Order: sequence, then structure tokens, then C-alpha cells
Amino acid sequence: MNNPKHRWRSWLYWFGLGIAIIAVYKILDNFPNIMEGIHRFFNIIGPFLAGVFIAYLLYMPCRSLESLYKKSKVKVIVKKSRTLSILTVYIIAILILIILINFILPVIINSIVDLINNIQGYYEAAINSYNTLPEDSILKSSAVKEAIQNIQNIDIKQYFKLDRILEYILGAVNAVTSIFDIFVAFIVSVYVLAGRKEILTFFKRLANAIFKDKTYNNINRYFDDTNQIFFKFIASQFIDAIVVGILVTIAMTIMKVKYAPLLGFFIGLFNMIPYIGAIIAVGISAIITLITGGLGNAIWMLIVVIILQQIDANIINPKIVGQSLKVSPLLVLFSVTVGGAYFGILGMFLAVPASAVVKILVEDFIEYKNRKKKIKQIEV
Repeated sequence: MNNPKHRWRSWLYWFGLGIAIIAVYKILDNFPNIMEGIHRFFNIIGPFLAGVFIAYLLYMPCRSLESLYKKSKVKVIVKKSRTLSILTVYIIAILILIILINFILPVIINSIVDLINNIQGYYEAAINSYNTLPEDSILKSSAVKEAIQNIQNIDIKQYFKLDRILEYILGAVNAVTSIFDIFVAFIVSVYVLAGRKEILTFFKRLANAIFKDKTYNNINRYFDDTNQIFFKFIASQFIDAIVVGILVTIAMTIMKVKYAPLLGFFIGLFNMIPYIGAIIAVGISAIITLITGGLGNAIWMLIVVIILQQIDANIINPKIVGQSLKVSPLLVLFSVTVGGAYFGILGMFLAVPASAVVKILVEDFIEYKNRKKKIKQIEV
């Protein structure tokens, strides 16, 4: 005779399996609608996520300034230390934006416009200079001739139409920078910074209620480590990019390289991506300098920029970053390649801190397994 309890469990199992199969079928059948709903949801909460991200970037400066204000002998300053720290950080951020919009961006935009308008002329002048080289020149090899022939078959103007580029830029700006979205992101970031202690305490209490003590302690430790790694990497790379961009711009201006501010900004920006970013930026900058200033100017530009990057890699960057993430160059190259392949420029940038976090998890797992093996050997 069958056990009624066993039959009841069996019936529940098959009923649950049937419900799951129907649910999967419905999801696949309505996949476009579901994806549209998810996309709409993220568009709605986009300003909130942007506000949280802004608060995350400003968290460390706010915490440092709050500690500084708390050391004051004036009671009002001590009492309002958090408010004053948030206010100070936002005033500094707004001043930086004003300088960027009024002084730096116009120069870069003018350089881009001028380059786009004159790219065909630079290209033709470079081809004419190449044609005047003697036939026994190393640059007259069959491989180089074939590469140039392929380039000549390309209509460069169709890729550098100012109207099309401006249309893309304006479309991107309108998509992500509406006044309402900016206002919401700003308000959310202020509230997150003001209530950061209460927010962290709530999530810690929630995690402590859900997980066991050992699991909670591990989550808490990994959260702190991950936060330190990501913020340290993002902040240090951003500061380092500014330093490199300024140094390269000054050096190129002294060398009278055409579009020095644009190339300096470009090299500084891509310098935030370890290894690969610097290679891409310097390579493209060398091509632009070769077209606009000739071979000699391009060679000297390469020499100076490579020297500056070596100074940055060995002196400036270690001073800014401090203790390194302790990630091997091979792992960095692998993570940047994989991150770029799946998530584009953002993936290339965040690949290094992500790989550092994964490295910590793997090392802890190995240590945990080895410790268990030793305990078993002692017991035997």
C-alpha cells in the first residue's frame, strides 16, 4: 500500500515542475515584452542609480572632511560636521564642473571640429608626402603599399561628418541628461550621503538576520574589501588620468603638436584603462600627429609621451594609488580583454578591480580547502 504522505510529496513535485515549465514557456514566449519592461524599469530608476553612484564617488571625500570638521573646537562645526562635509564636497564638485565646461570643453570641442573639417586635407597631404618618398625607402614595401591602397579606397568623409557626430552627441546628451533626471540624481545623492550610516546599518542588520554569524562576518568583510578596492581604483585612476592629461598636454604644446589639448585629454582618459588603454590612445594620437605634423613630429611625440607614461607608471601612479591591488599584469590583460569584449569601455575600466575581488575570493577558498585538509590529516 502506498504511503499517502509520499504520494502527496510526489504530487507536489510534479505540480511544481509543471508550473515551472509553464512559467519558462511564458517567459520565452513573451521575451521581447519582458525585456522592454526591464528596459523601461531601469530607465525609470536610472536617476536613482545615478544618484547612488554619485554618492558612492563622493563618500570617501565626505567622510574625510567630516572627520576633519569633527576635530574643530567650534561646537557648531562639530555638530554640523556631516552637513558641512556634504556642502563642501558639492561646492568643490560644482567648481570643477564650471571650470570644465567654461575652459576645458570649449578647447576640446574646437579641436574636434577643426580636425573633422580638415581631416580629408591632412589625409591627402600625408598620401602626397608618402608618394614623394624614394622607391628604396622601407616605407615603400609591398605590405605598406597594400595597406595604404586599402585606406585610399575608404571614403574618410563619411566617417567624419560633423553633422552626424553632433547628432549622435546631442542624442546621447538628451537621453541621459534631462533636467529632471539631473535634479533627482542630485537629491538622491545628497540624501544617501546624509543618511549613509543609517543605510549601511539597515543593510547590515538585514544581512545579520538572514545569514548565520559566520556567513554574515564573511559578507561584511568582503563588502568592506570590495568597497575599498573599487573606490581606491576609481578615485586613484581618475586623479592619475588628470595628472597624465595635463602633463601630456603641456609637453605637446611645447612641442607645437597640433590639437595638443584634445590629444592630451584623449591620452589621459584612456590611461584609466590599464595597459591596453595607453597603447590605444598613444597609437591613435601618433597617427593623428603623423597626418597633421609629419613623421618627425610624430616620432618626437611618441618618445616624449612614452617617457611621461614611464614616469607615471613608476613614480606618479604608485604615489597616488599607494598600495597596489596586487594583480599580476597577465591577469590584468586577461580581465581587460574579457571585460572589453562583453561590456565595452566600462567593462575594460572595471575589469581590474573586479579581478582583484575575484582573486581575493579564490585565495580565501584555496586557504579554506587547505585548512580543511590539514584538519582531516590531523584527525586521521
